[in-house]
Amino acid sequence: MAEKKSNTVRINAGEWRSRLLKFPDAQGLRPTPERVRQTVFNWLGQDLTGRVCLDLFAGTGVMGFEALSRNAKSVVLVEKTAAVYKAMLENKTMLKADAAQILNMDALVFLDKNQQLFDVVFLDPPYHQGWLDKVLLQLPKHLSAQGIVYVEAEYALADNDVWQVFKQSKAGNVFYHLIKLRDDTN
Repeated sequence: MAEKKSNTVRINAGEWRSRLLKFPDAQGLRPTPERVRQTVFNWLGQDLTGRVCLDLFAGTGVMGFEALSRNAKSVVLVEKTAAVYKAMLENKTMLKADAAQILNMDALVFLDKNQQLFDVVFLDPPYHQGWLDKVLLQLPKHLSAQGIVYVEAEYALADNDVWQVFKQSKAGNVFYHLIKLRDDTN
């Protein structure tokens, strides 16, 4: 029987700079590229001290662990795929990431049950499955007053009645954005 391949992704900066996170092969799992993460954390400011974060569709968990490495107060990481969830638990133990709460559940179920407010949400759902529209409908009630959402998608987002895109770029076939609630929706 062939040995299962283990992949790695490197944390860019902060307390755990250069530490490698291991993750299994899983359908649709696309770790956010290092260059994109560097840009996103430049946009957010390198220091996330005191911020409460959510990494929804966490996958490798690299966005959430990167936030903790940069002094985020806490991160909730939500992942439905059991093998990927298990790898995140192992990475949490390896990093001694006590401020990480890792949940093995569906993203929409989490949003339905969650009462906590978040300052930063990392959102990178599976492509071509309609997740983004469903999640963005539920997300406003989970954001703090100054909440920001990072979104990776297979298409460019545009302003709408609820959301305002205030930073965006593209790397290869990936569009990435920072969005916030429109001022008139708060």
